[in-house]
Amino acid sequence: MVWINSIVQGVMLGGLYALFAAGLSLMFGVMRFVNIAHGDFIVVGAYLILTFVVSWGLSPVLGVGMVLVLLAVAGYMNQRLLLNRVLGKDILPPILVTFGMSIIIQNGLLEVFSADSQKLQTGWLETTSVQLGDQFAVGLLPFLMFMTAVAVIGLLQFVFYKTPLGRMLRATSDDPEIVPLMGGNNAHTFALATGLASLVVGVAGIWLAMKTNFDPAAGPARLLFAFEAVIIGGLGNIWGTLLGGIILGVAQTVGAQVDAGYQILAGHLAFLLVLVIRPTGLFPKVSH
Repeated sequence: MVWINSIVQGVMLGGLYALFAAGLSLMFGVMRFVNIAHGDFIVVGAYLILTFVVSWGLSPVLGVGMVLVLLAVAGYMNQRLLLNRVLGKDILPPILVTFGMSIIIQNGLLEVFSADSQKLQTGWLETTSVQLGDQFAVGLLPFLMFMTAVAVIGLLQFVFYKTPLGRMLRATSDDPEIVPLMGGNNAHTFALATGLASLVVGVAGIWLAMKTNFDPAAGPARLLFAFEAVIIGGLGNIWGTLLGGIILGVAQTVGAQVDAGYQILAGHLAFLLVLVIRPTGLFPKVSH
């Protein structure tokens, strides 16, 4: 029963990793672009919700709304004004620019919030549990986190395949050079994709703040988990991202059950195993 509980806890943790990875997967699926500062934006979202709710005393609902709006707008403007200028056939310029952004964000957070570890206290949410059977239960917070991941990824899937915006995103992904001939605007479409991805980043940052401690240097580790979940699930596959997050989370919790020092290593080994067996990931994106 201990092992079953570890697996269940790993599935719940996988929901958080899927939230980390969903925005990264969306950006790669549309623009073939990996944002090195992705993890740092997640941490920015965590600091924003902490500031709005704790420092400013705003209601949690208003604080969440402000975080999502701010990050979505920031993502759109960042892509429109900066990142679109470096996108092209050469993948190096975007990587260098976003690496520079990562350094700037980390140092900016360090100046404003110091190096102290922070966490958003959630009171009764942390102590309440949901009974999943006669033998074990899961915490309400991890359960809500996982359900949020499922809802967010389902919504992204709906937007991507059932809406005019999604059709434009898929067309831009498949053949960006022909979209302008059909009246589309690649710069605007890329910025919308980044804005949508940044909205998901905001959700991930809020849950990060509630789930665990974080500090200004926490971004690269979040990026690593997101990248591993995306690769395991298959590049550009949104639902595959959820599966990738679950595999990563279960590997970590089972590894921790064996020995506390094996938790992070077990996740990396699971990632390596998937790469060896299926280098393109479990469910690589299929062109539509």
